[in-house]
Amino acid sequence: MKATILSIAALLIAATAGAQTVDDVLRSVEMNNLELKALLKGNEASSLELKQQNSLDDLSVEYSPFFNANVSGMASSELVVTQGFDFPTLYGARRKANRLQGEVKEMEYLTARRDVLLAAKSLCLDLIYMNKRRALLDERRRNADELMAMYTEKYDNGDATALELNKVKMERMNLETELAQAEAGRNTALQQLRALNGDKPVELEATEYPALPAVGDGELYGRAVAADLSVRTAEASVKAAEQDVKVNRQSWIPKIEVGYRRNTDGDDASNGFLIGGSIPLFSSKNKVKAAKARRTEAQMRQAEARVKAESGARAKVDEIRRLRSAAAAYDVPLMRQTLKLLRTAVENGEISVTDYYVEADGVYRNMQAYIDVERLYQGSMAEILKNEL
Repeated sequence: MKATILSIAALLIAATAGAQTVDDVLRSVEMNNLELKALLKGNEASSLELKQQNSLDDLSVEYSPFFNANVSGMASSELVVTQGFDFPTLYGARRKANRLQGEVKEMEYLTARRDVLLAAKSLCLDLIYMNKRRALLDERRRNADELMAMYTEKYDNGDATALELNKVKMERMNLETELAQAEAGRNTALQQLRALNGDKPVELEATEYPALPAVGDGELYGRAVAADLSVRTAEASVKAAEQDVKVNRQSWIPKIEVGYRRNTDGDDASNGFLIGGSIPLFSSKNKVKAAKARRTEAQMRQAEARVKAESGARAKVDEIRRLRSAAAAYDVPLMRQTLKLLRTAVENGEISVTDYYVEADGVYRNMQAYIDVERLYQGSMAEILKNEL
């Protein structure tokens, strides 16, 4: 008995471990997606490059031996060791600029992550939709199987015509075709989801959509605009561009060089310090103008991103409102009850099988239409809440 209980428990644990929710799939995609992995490595490399740009110049070492026809061997020599560096305030300004550039890269990664997860969630919603559709088709096939068995018996007993039996068989045949097409579409979605998951297999057998937040349309709009990652990325780019202007305004400050010099002349040697600098008369030309132009570009892109976010959110909220009203128009319990009544009527001989299929097909078309509207509604909600993934 104990071994049996343990075996059942192990099977239940295995079944639970194998079941995946939409959140499970999204976590897996975030961890395995090759594009996101590449972006993380790229950001890491960019961060190191930015740090390198703000480091000290390389140490310069020069050694010059001199020869004279009147002296055997080396007559004299000179050793110069110098270190160049920028004015200290420039390092601080560049450090802040590098930090802001890093924030831009981070926001760009988050935006790419959002887009990847939204694509994955859309495929998950497709799979749930397909699972719902498959369940409806399976129900219709079971119903057709039962009717075919009943009408086969009736036909054998002379209580049904060949036309009625053929009608049931054709319905069964059509349902098999629809189920095969539905399975093909489901496999395609699974393959696309696998590609997003770094070519690692995923499975989603859920037939219910994830719960949605109970918020009003106004709050949906506000959340969508406030959290839009495209706008936040543009804002980070403006801050980085403004700091870049400050950095380039200091490009006229001379670069300082200090060093050590040693001169030898025979047995005599002299030592001294070297102090100098380079004046950027030409290298700083137009740098500030270029930085200001980039800042203006960033500000215009920020304004564009905000306009797109606001107009897109308004359109999406309006679409959600219409789809919600359309879904509410379908009375699913009534349709279920109607199907039961039709089934009872055809079994009792109150209506012909042809009349049954005419009426039942209309009901099933409405049920399929409800499933379609439900999927569109879920997709629109996922789109407007995409920045919260």
